[in-house]
Amino acid sequence: PFTDIAQKLKLSESTIRKRVQALQRKGVIRRFTVEIDPTKIGLRTIAIVGFDVEPTKLLEVAQKLCEIKEIRSVATSTGDHMIMTEIWTRDGRELTRLISNKIGKIDGVKKICPAIILEKLKS
Repeated sequence: PFTDIAQKLKLSESTIRKRVQALQRKGVIRRFTVEIDPTKIGLRTIAIVGFDVEPTKLLEVAQKLCEIKEIRSVATSTGDHMIMTEIWTRDGRELTRLISNKIGKIDGVKKICPAIILEKLKS
């Protein structure tokens, strides 16, 4: 990847490598990752789910949500919901079961507001 970047920017590979390493040391670049197409691995339902929770249990609920493998991201937020998540499941039925049997039983969760993603236009 450094070679490709160097060619596009008309810089040497070592210059690119040093700049990236400096950005890593400064904490600007925290990690490198791979973006997965969930549909290619059988996960056809993606939902953004907002949660209203008891304020005293906000961090406890957020931590429990982090432990659920189908939940790809968890964030506390301001606005309509106190916690926002992105959930990947095989289908709507699996999402319903996850919400009913697992997420809905977490102590402190007052309201669950799922929104199914129809088409992701930008990542």
